[in-house]
Amino acid sequence: MVDTIGSESGELSGRPRKASWKYIGPGIVVAATGVGAGDLVATLIAGSKFGYTLLWAAVIGCLVKISLAEACGRWHLATGRTLFEGWRTLGSWTTVYFSVYVVIWGFVYGATAMSSSALPLVALFPGFLGLKTWAVATGVVGLVFVWFNRYAVFEKAMTVLVGVMFVVVVYLAVRVSPDLGGALAGLAPALPDGSLFYTLGLIGGVGGTITMAAYGYWVNAKGWTNSGWMKVMRLDNRIAYVTTGIFVIAMLIVGAELLHSTSIALSSGDQGLVDLGTVLQDRFGGPTAKLFLVGFFAASFSSLIGVWHGVSLMFADFVERYRRARAGSADEEGTGGTVSEVVTGQTERSVPFRIYLLWLTFPPISLLFLDKPFGLVITYGVLGAFFMPFLALTLLWLLNSDRTPREWRNGLLSNAMLTIAGLLFIVLCVEEVRDLLM
Repeated sequence: MVDTIGSESGELSGRPRKASWKYIGPGIVVAATGVGAGDLVATLIAGSKFGYTLLWAAVIGCLVKISLAEACGRWHLATGRTLFEGWRTLGSWTTVYFSVYVVIWGFVYGATAMSSSALPLVALFPGFLGLKTWAVATGVVGLVFVWFNRYAVFEKAMTVLVGVMFVVVVYLAVRVSPDLGGALAGLAPALPDGSLFYTLGLIGGVGGTITMAAYGYWVNAKGWTNSGWMKVMRLDNRIAYVTTGIFVIAMLIVGAELLHSTSIALSSGDQGLVDLGTVLQDRFGGPTAKLFLVGFFAASFSSLIGVWHGVSLMFADFVERYRRARAGSADEEGTGGTVSEVVTGQTERSVPFRIYLLWLTFPPISLLFLDKPFGLVITYGVLGAFFMPFLALTLLWLLNSDRTPREWRNGLLSNAMLTIAGLLFIVLCVEEVRDLLM
């Protein structure tokens, strides 16, 4: 039961009397967007190299993501402000960083997402269309879908894609006959020789991108706009990352059982999932391999349309706040403005939203036909490596200050988890930048 009327997004925007499964949605969206093909490959390779030994790291990683996404959602609901509005109160440096990041990141990510979505289609329909043609097609389909649909339809599509991913990955994990004793033993923390990088990657990498920051925007788009929705948001967030945890554990099982015991190596990057399809065909036959490729496509395409929608919302908010600041009428108290606009769907129709959609789709096509410029790739990697520490540390700052109502500020547990997340992402950032520069 809810006390007030509904919003244009199709959700009730008052105060629910209790958290209920019927309200969940934004968490599924952020989990589906964050877990892409690259994350599945990283998990597979960790399982192939170390068996079940790093299972505990996957579980801790889910707890870290729960704390980060909860903090993003809590900021939006407790303050009535968007996350970018919060960043602006920390100084103009946040605007400079985000403006450079979102332009370069979107340019390179667009090509990456389209290529990732095209790979399973090429394998499913050999000889029909080439990789580049499929890649352009997936990008354009994603653009058209997000351009003409609002959040409610977008969420339903993401839920279907998550369902496909879940069924396929769990089916594969069961099919390879997991060693339950070995899996349980893998919950005990251990660091085999040479496993530190893979451990940090499992904890920090899976489901950890700019789309975590988009969670608060999707919460508002759902129609949740005040602290009365806090319990619902927390239930939604936990369900989402428990689901993510099941994905990760299932892929680790597949890596441990199918690859570790037979010493089969996969290619790095998304091509590794195509390699796995070949292994599955040899082991279980064509239907299982094709089913896996369908799941691979669901994982890749859900990330594509999730970014097309979520990061476009963030960009539209960024432009709106910048415009108001330049006009000298910035809404420093957070009353009115972008949060209500997101809920009514105005932001999804705005010019900045659609400009960023076009930016994600058409300029990156050039990278599909040319080698990626070295300097651009380095800049993209460095900016991307800095984003998660930026998110964790700014959330710590915002949620421990008087910018947040006292009852919704961080407690000891939230501070501990965000601090751990910040330190973890700083280490990962240093490692990634070092690898890029070398």
